[in-house]
Amino acid sequence: MEDHEHGHGHGGGGHAGHSHGVSADADRRWLAIALSLITAFMAAEVAVGIIAGSLALISDAAHMLTDAASIVLALIAMRLSARPARGGFTYGLKRAEILSAQANGLTLLLLGTWLAYEAVRRLIEPPEVKGGLMLATALTGIVVNVLATWCISRANRSSLNVEGAYQHILNDLFAFIGTAVAALIVVLTGFDRADAIATLVVVALMAKAGYGLVRDSGRIFLEAAPVGFDPDAIGDELASQSEVVEIHDLHVWTITSGEPALSAHVLVEPGGDCHAVRRHLQQLLRAKHDIGHATLQVDHLGEDTGAEDLLQITSPPIEPAEHCDDAHGPVHRPGPHEH
Repeated sequence: MEDHEHGHGHGGGGHAGHSHGVSADADRRWLAIALSLITAFMAAEVAVGIIAGSLALISDAAHMLTDAASIVLALIAMRLSARPARGGFTYGLKRAEILSAQANGLTLLLLGTWLAYEAVRRLIEPPEVKGGLMLATALTGIVVNVLATWCISRANRSSLNVEGAYQHILNDLFAFIGTAVAALIVVLTGFDRADAIATLVVVALMAKAGYGLVRDSGRIFLEAAPVGFDPDAIGDELASQSEVVEIHDLHVWTITSGEPALSAHVLVEPGGDCHAVRRHLQQLLRAKHDIGHATLQVDHLGEDTGAEDLLQITSPPIEPAEHCDDAHGPVHRPGPHEH
């Protein structure tokens, strides 16, 4: 007896449904407002940075360009991920959000590398910097970024995609604060190297945020278990339930942000109720681990070993086999005290 229960695209855990309906529209609206603020200010900042001779301002503007790109990517990914599953895309395009987050992380790392090189060059040979113009622009940038950060914080940051855009903007806010401090030093002391030092502080922030996004999105693409989930512990827990004899081929992964999924092959005692066991295990996974996408294949122990007569009618005949000779990962069985 075999019982397959397939998780459906929208039957997730407590927070999996956020990417649909009114809340998704609100997310897009907040992101669009932040994009408008950033784009308008960025254009002005490039011109002022060139006039003032400030690498910190130009680096902030370049960072704002990646901010704008990250929001555009986030908006596109939201639309793609909301499309229903069809054709060859059996999960829909939900992973578009993770691609967006990875692109955001990579741009932060690459841009940070270039800015670090430029900053070191300016530390060695500092050009003249117009501190007053730099200070005024940085202070304006702080205001713009506070508004943009607030807008994106109103969206759903449990999405790695939205979190990517948020990290971009938040880093830019810190960058402007550093630039403003550096500009003040230039105005008060004439120490032009403060501009390059501020740029290096920005680079450190960019590296930290970029690495985090690349790491988290990489875990999802590599089908790693979500952070905080212990597949071995979950397997032992499932194996300890009534009538369960063995759990193998257990996989726990993430479809997209906030949507963990699980699949497993479950063997139950001969004469056990496969349907009842499957329902109980799925309820346990949903209630205790917030896993709404659970695909469980449930069979009676040894039921395929008596299928010789059916197997012999095939041409050529094939030998009967136990379940999953090449099972992936460990096999979980109940302890002697549990049955």
